[in-house]
Amino acid sequence: MPAVPSPRQPAADARDWFLTPAGRAVLASEDAVVAQALCDRPGLPWLWCGPDPGEEATEGATGRGLCLSPAGEGWHGAVECALPLPLPSESFGTVVLQHVARPAGERGPALLEEAARLLVPGGRLWLFLLNPLAPYRWRWRGNGISASEPLVWRKRLRAVGLAPDPVSQGLGPSWSIQVSPLPQQGPGLRAAYLLRAEKRSLPLTPVRRRALQLAPAA
Repeated sequence: MPAVPSPRQPAADARDWFLTPAGRAVLASEDAVVAQALCDRPGLPWLWCGPDPGEEATEGATGRGLCLSPAGEGWHGAVECALPLPLPSESFGTVVLQHVARPAGERGPALLEEAARLLVPGGRLWLFLLNPLAPYRWRWRGNGISASEPLVWRKRLRAVGLAPDPVSQGLGPSWSIQVSPLPQQGPGLRAAYLLRAEKRSLPLTPVRRRALQLAPAA
């Protein structure tokens, strides 16, 4: 077996890994699902943020949209910017974060907060993440990439006011570097998974209405 990279070696840019054959196999496995996401709220603009220009995934998208890719501590694409994104609140029906959300740092909770701010009520976030339990993790080890399980991300999504789906979808290969476009229920041993969350206009917990108190007749 090939030698396992030492975890103490200097970490490379995480985006660089997605430009390798192993990383591109993961992205290509997600193309159809990303295209589905960008058509999820027809008539409303969409925002896609990912490590690759995403031309294949966005080719069949309907309506208006904006693509951004990470560049250092900022973003490049149709606009060059940093967080907070120079975009109006509640203006997008769909936000896709494809392997750009991080557990900590500028693209961690701050990026989820931006997604929640930009979504219209009833809009949906599609969050693509690497699976820390997949055998494929040995292919990104030592490349500056960290991964967390769905339970952890659901807590983060609820913390910014979004309602995550109870079940995630496994995507991508398990070990071999090959495109695996068919999703499965739950992450399993797949290299990545999809977690969706909705911005609800009503509170998740129903508010109990107080009984009407009538004043006594004079």
